[in-house]
Amino acid sequence: MLNLVRSLAVVALVALLAPVANAQLVIEITRGQENAVPIAVVPFGWESANAAPFDVAQVVAADLQRSGRFAPVDRKDMIDRPTAGDQIRFQDWRYLKSDFIVVGKLTPEGGDRYAAQFELYNVLNGQRLAGQRLTATASSMRAMSHRIADIIFEQLTGIRGAFSTRIAFVSAEGTPPKQQYTLIVADADGENQQKIASSSEPIMSPSWSPDGQSLAYVSFESRSSAIYIQTLRSGERSRVSARAGINGAPAWSPDGGTLALTLSRKDGDVDIYTLKLSSQTLTRMTFDPGIDTEPVWSNDGRKLYFMSDRAGGPQIYEIDVDQPTRATRVTFEGTYNARPRLSPDGKQLAVVHLDRGNFRIAVVDLQSKGVQVLSPGRQDESPSFAPNGATLIYATQDRGRGVLATVSVDGRVQQRLAASSGDVREPVWSPFPAGR
Repeated sequence: MLNLVRSLAVVALVALLAPVANAQLVIEITRGQENAVPIAVVPFGWESANAAPFDVAQVVAADLQRSGRFAPVDRKDMIDRPTAGDQIRFQDWRYLKSDFIVVGKLTPEGGDRYAAQFELYNVLNGQRLAGQRLTATASSMRAMSHRIADIIFEQLTGIRGAFSTRIAFVSAEGTPPKQQYTLIVADADGENQQKIASSSEPIMSPSWSPDGQSLAYVSFESRSSAIYIQTLRSGERSRVSARAGINGAPAWSPDGGTLALTLSRKDGDVDIYTLKLSSQTLTRMTFDPGIDTEPVWSNDGRKLYFMSDRAGGPQIYEIDVDQPTRATRVTFEGTYNARPRLSPDGKQLAVVHLDRGNFRIAVVDLQSKGVQVLSPGRQDESPSFAPNGATLIYATQDRGRGVLATVSVDGRVQQRLAASSGDVREPVWSPFPAGR
């Protein structure tokens, strides 16, 4: 089965947080929304003889363009550079056929702090739609820019922006059998990369904690599999499961207190278990002699979805955590459905689906059981929803190299994120930042 062995066996790691100089991601929009909304993001004002410390507008425009829903006006086509609403000549921007305009100023606050004041206007009627003042240090200007893009995106679409979130993925450098694997965390646009773990053995299956502060993963560093939890800020980690046999596929419960995981115990059967982290209490969830793996929790923590071959081929099932002895089949369309991931609203499962001989990313409607294929590749895997549910990130192949890709949940917007060197794989999207 696709990636079954790889998803159950993982990694030796040794590394604290560190900037990553290689594997930079290059984003290419391979398919955009045909009716993308034109928007002008005017360069922010900066009243100083010195150069501005950061180009906020450039990041905001790039975020909006990357969503596929917006088409930012090219700077060379801008006939004016207003920095406040009272400076906008709306007729000029209507002539450029821009539906919306963003203007703003960047000002020093003293020391290492800066303030960005931005405003969003409807060009057609001159209405002010949003405006806010945010502050940041020089090192957090990019994060502030993502936050501005989030506000604009939500105002114009009604969907919470996810530009301030992060992704984790694995980079593989070198030629087998001498490859170096690195677990990396980056901003959602691939920038600001940090190395979490590095090993000459394969690394895969990272899983974000609900608060976005930790990653769970599996390591073979002691010649047998073990599950670790690593805190990102400090690099501190703890081993939480090193039982005999397989220790794989960790998934956090919504309250962050329990892991669902895949274990093979004394009988050699591969099953789903839950592990209460505070007490190390282990509870068996599946009892079929087939292979049960890749668990994911329902949003209320009452159910687990997982992949099983108990019917002769990989399909998705669900169980009640309080009464786990009875499993209900979820997927019926196609002969292969694996690697389930639940949408933030709990209405869909993303799966790896066999489509006319190709492994592609699809979504399964949990009410109708209908399947919609989203990705166009031949060997697509590891789907993960953005926390706003609007986009999926996944791993695929491009000219023999592992790359990441994204697709909107309606399939209309597609992007490819290729590393400058090596292969990238096993992406997982973080939750929203705490407090937002």
